[in-house]
Amino acid sequence: MSSTLTLDFQYTTSIEKLWSALTDPSKLAKWTMENDFKPVVGHRFQFRMQPTEGWSGVIDCEVLIVDEPNKLSYTWGSLGENNTVTWTLQDQGDGKVNLHLEQAGITNPQALGGAKYGWTNMCGQLNKVLDQ
Repeated sequence: MSSTLTLDFQYTTSIEKLWSALTDPSKLAKWTMENDFKPVVGHRFQFRMQPTEGWSGVIDCEVLIVDEPNKLSYTWGSLGENNTVTWTLQDQGDGKVNLHLEQAGITNPQALGGAKYGWTNMCGQLNKVLDQ
């Protein structure tokens, strides 16, 4: 039995600026984790952070969809979980953009809670990157 986490975040920015924050590795690192991301379908990359007890700090990913500036999707493999993360950007006019996150295939209730907490925190940090 797997769950899907869905979250929506609203930003006052342009869709191009938000897309750049999702796909430029140096901007991405400012609000998520160190990474070697490239917006190229099939590119394998990692998110890396400080290891903790029982976790290497590495998330293995592969880019699945790059539809600039509307949709970005990649696999997310960590601690035996193999999920798919999909970001959908929607320009709402008036300088507002909705960012929809879907993380599908979560099999562990603890992972679901951790993902919700983590993404909510990181998407809060994203505001600061967009303001720069």
